[in-house]
Amino acid sequence: MKISKTILLMVVVFAIIVLNSILFTVDQTEYAVVTQFGRPLRAITQPGLSWKLPSPIQNVQRYDNRLKVYTSRNAEFLTRDKKNVMVESFVTWRIQDPVVYMRTLKTFTNARERLNDIVFSELGVSLGRYNLGNLVNVNEDSLRLPDMTAQVQEVTAQKLADYGVQVTDVRVKVLNFPEKNKQSVFQRMRAEREKMARLYRSEGTEESSKIRAIADKEKTLILSAAYEKAEKIKGEGDARAIKIYADAFRKDPRFYEFTRSLQAYEKLIDEKTTIVLPSDAELFKYLQRAKQK
Repeated sequence: MKISKTILLMVVVFAIIVLNSILFTVDQTEYAVVTQFGRPLRAITQPGLSWKLPSPIQNVQRYDNRLKVYTSRNAEFLTRDKKNVMVESFVTWRIQDPVVYMRTLKTFTNARERLNDIVFSELGVSLGRYNLGNLVNVNEDSLRLPDMTAQVQEVTAQKLADYGVQVTDVRVKVLNFPEKNKQSVFQRMRAEREKMARLYRSEGTEESSKIRAIADKEKTLILSAAYEKAEKIKGEGDARAIKIYADAFRKDPRFYEFTRSLQAYEKLIDEKTTIVLPSDAELFKYLQRAKQK
């Protein structure tokens, strides 16, 4: 009885060992490649439980299938108009075919080196097709940087597909000038901005002069029209006053003469006024009559 239990236990342990060497699990974040005597046999790209022959006949090589970001080193390139620029780029990529990847690149380090070589080469070729003004410009119509990176991505993706790698994006992270060229570039940019500022100020001065001239013209026209209207109203008032005076004179000349004389007294004589006139002056005839009375 004890021998039977021991045999059963040995069988169970052996079965576990065998199953453990045959069965394996694949995580959702990885691919698995079953190799036979070191050569890739088949790829398992779906997560779950799978099987293989026991080692050392067959083994499992695992690869991360998640999206990765590779940042290239800062390198100096030459544009079509012979301008030196410093460019730092990044690439997003993932393993697409683990079997091809294992046969060609095998390790993550080799993949990074291949990415660096291809991206560096394609950036140099693409940058040589564009002027600096097409890469750095405030005018969107002249900017061709997105087109350049799209070309690099397309060619890079085609070349790395032979290595089982899928390139999803290529972007320029930093585009700068070499330190030795920065000062001259900044001075040239400053001179261009000052030239534009002078042009804008000149145009503004010219426009302000036009506006002032138009405003002065309108002011003159308005004042002229107002003066004309005022003179017309004043003339009409004077004519009406003359008519009223004439009507009053015709009705009673002596009374009219008397009131006009009183008005003259009021304007000429006050407590601070001293007038020296002959005693028989026409202006004082009413005052003399009042004194005689």
